[in-house]
Amino acid sequence: MSEIKNNIVSIIVPVRDEEENVESLFGEICGAMSQFSAWECIWVDDGSTDGTLGKLKSLMSQNAHVRILEHSKSFGQSAALASGFRAARGFVVVTLDGDGQNDPASIPALIDTLRSGDFDMVNGWREKRHDNIIRKLSSKAANSFRNFMTGEKIRDVGCALRAVKKEAVMDIPVFKGMHRFLPTLVRIAGHEKITEIPVRHRPRVKGQTKYGVSNRLWVGIYDIFAVIWMKSRLVFPKLKTQADSAKKT
Repeated sequence: MSEIKNNIVSIIVPVRDEEENVESLFGEICGAMSQFSAWECIWVDDGSTDGTLGKLKSLMSQNAHVRILEHSKSFGQSAALASGFRAARGFVVVTLDGDGQNDPASIPALIDTLRSGDFDMVNGWREKRHDNIIRKLSSKAANSFRNFMTGEKIRDVGCALRAVKKEAVMDIPVFKGMHRFLPTLVRIAGHEKITEIPVRHRPRVKGQTKYGVSNRLWVGIYDIFAVIWMKSRLVFPKLKTQADSAKKT
């Protein structure tokens, strides 16, 4: 197993206009992380116009695990994740949505799988999705097309709940829609050990969804061709370690 450089877990939660969800979600995160001694929860406020930021500042004043990053305006979920990746102090990074549909109780299993199997990324797949039939069918079609075009075999790339080594996401390109291709981008960057495990999914009970078929379908198809280009053209050169050099002397 690769050496674990530190035992901190960084949880990244992008949020925009989720004032009804952040307090209860953080309570669940605290419960899920009770078995871990060192962790942080990085909330990335992506230009909220409601009371989300105020709720987060209140949480931070009460709990040392809370950190807040504030975007100057809304740049999108991918940019929020990228900001969180850069700021994370942990060797292990966990991502989840701020709408409450991802169950934080699944986080320990993701972390344990990442560590015990020496994986670069453990992607969650929503074993029982609580979305309407249109979203389920469109997601299934998008996953199939994306896998066909990129050569991947990820069954639920749209699931935001995942654990990944920080080093695997530090060099990936940032663009709108990046989060829908994270496993592929991690693999392009040279981190090949990716697996999936089932995670719990819940219906949204508070707030309004930011995504639908209309604002994801065509741009998602466009992005696929950009990612295919990246697979053929991007390079991530790595220096030889001292051990590798010593073998030749």
